[in-house]
Amino acid sequence: MLVSEILAIKGKVLFTIAANKTLADAVAVMTEQDVGSLVVFDKGHMAGLLTFREVLVATQKAGAGWESLPVTEAMLKTPVVANPSMEMDELRRQMVEHHQRYLPVMDDTMLMGVVSFHDVAKAVLEEQSFENRMLKNYIRNWPSEEGQV
Repeated sequence: MLVSEILAIKGKVLFTIAANKTLADAVAVMTEQDVGSLVVFDKGHMAGLLTFREVLVATQKAGAGWESLPVTEAMLKTPVVANPSMEMDELRRQMVEHHQRYLPVMDDTMLMGVVSFHDVAKAVLEEQSFENRMLKNYIRNWPSEEGQV
């Protein structure tokens, strides 16, 4: 299965935040939309990725003033990215090796979406369910051999 197929299963919804916003703004969007990551944009280009992990680390470091901290100070500035033609096994390998649960999907300079570890798990389940149905159908319709009674 390709990353583009995972994105097709997931849908095209993408949550972003402007680089000049505060951590409080980001937390508000993340909780309201029930998402674990936001793509950070600056001047029309992806500037980084903010996940709940970066929010927690920044909150702990900033202490009581965490709400006014700029998103750019908390985000991953150079997140590992996937491309739409990447195989799911390579995607999972990248996620594990780089300890990154969310990967932006880039087609050249165009952001296609973000794939999460949850999206990968859901795609695997759907793929296995489909294969299971196909195998059961194949067994149910097993052709009888000639000459056997």
